[in-house]
Amino acid sequence: MTMRQVSEVVRHRDPLILSEDTTVKHACSCMREARVGAVLVIDKNANLVGIFTGRDAVTRIAAEGKDAATTRLGDVMTRDPYTMAPDKTTIDALRLMWERGFRHVPVVDNGRLLGVVSRGDFRGLEQDRLDEEMLLWERM
Repeated sequence: MTMRQVSEVVRHRDPLILSEDTTVKHACSCMREARVGAVLVIDKNANLVGIFTGRDAVTRIAAEGKDAATTRLGDVMTRDPYTMAPDKTTIDALRLMWERGFRHVPVVDNGRLLGVVSRGDFRGLEQDRLDEEMLLWERM
């Protein structure tokens, strides 16, 4: 079986990108409007500096009682997120997400953001292969 490359799966070629000064409330509104689960956060030089997800909104804002209208993404995002090159295989992306416990990975090519992949982007053979690998590891 030939594995697809991550570049073939990138759903959001124009990912939701906001500055680290953006409020969480605004970011959540943008996420809802774009129907995405993650925001890529950039600094003043347009460099990727973080990622903010729906899970972050729950665990870092709601659960801690922070005010989403005044809290900035730069204060609650995951800094320096793991990224993946577009020539990696889809199973590489799934393994990374499984091993590290996250659902979104920015896809970056020579410093240029191409998009973001999420667990939901992978179905069928790729997910089946990862499930088989996990069963093998559990049996060892």
